[in-house]
Amino acid sequence: MSAQLQQTWIARAPAPPRDAAYQLARLAVGALHAELACAPKPGLVTPFDSGSHTDMDAATFMRSLFALRGYFVAIAQAGIDHAPFERLRELGIGAESAMLRATCGVNTHRGAIFSLGLLTAQAARLWVAQRRRPTAEQVCNGVRAWRDALQAAPLDPHSHGQRVRAQYRISGVREHAAAGYPVLREIALPALRTALAGGATREAALVQTLMQLIAQVDDLNLLHRGGAEGLAFAKAQAAAFLADGGVAHPQWRAQLHAIGQQFVARRLSPGGSADLLACAWFLHRQELA
Repeated sequence: MSAQLQQTWIARAPAPPRDAAYQLARLAVGALHAELACAPKPGLVTPFDSGSHTDMDAATFMRSLFALRGYFVAIAQAGIDHAPFERLRELGIGAESAMLRATCGVNTHRGAIFSLGLLTAQAARLWVAQRRRPTAEQVCNGVRAWRDALQAAPLDPHSHGQRVRAQYRISGVREHAAAGYPVLREIALPALRTALAGGATREAALVQTLMQLIAQVDDLNLLHRGGAEGLAFAKAQAAAFLADGGVAHPQWRAQLHAIGQQFVARRLSPGGSADLLACAWFLHRQELA
């Protein structure tokens, strides 16, 4: 396409709606709700049980979602306004405080506040700048623009995630973000798209994607709860489920229920993979918005 034709196409392209920030915020909250509603999920909270958790249930998650609605609007608008990273960080800190107030101190969405917040901001920025919806890959790669700020931002050395990250010398959410979320681009999104293209329902596609993530990601939550042995066990269970056909198996729900019982017995909860699942669903949905 010549430069002149490209300029003409951009000029004629429909402008993003004035409520773009609100639209993307609704998709972000909707993605978190889709992750919660997805069942069965080994070790994780669903509307039917609390998995490996004794301090939270679906109602706790719903209170958190309600408290985070304004955060996603604000961070989407910050992306549109090309706000500096420090502003995004301030919004994230405020959102975490709102979450903890709503849940009486229970951490339901700290990882999602970070990753889904950054992706929402970048999706909003690109939508307005390009005058068209960005691809999921463009959004992920766009987060690299904040790489230096991400690497310079202070860490909480007392958090479970940072202690595990230091102990096992593995990458955390900060490194994933600075690299443009390769785990989303290379694992989650291909799995989700393949499942949907194959005719899977939303729930089945989300389950398939979650199990791909558990099988391949060094989930800090699994390491925190089960150590290296727990992580290896979870990965092996997920890999075996996928090798047996995944959600294409006629008894996949029963298989996941059995895996879930073993996760609960070991107190395993793949919370990091659940956060990534919500991010993948958001990225998929914003392409279609």
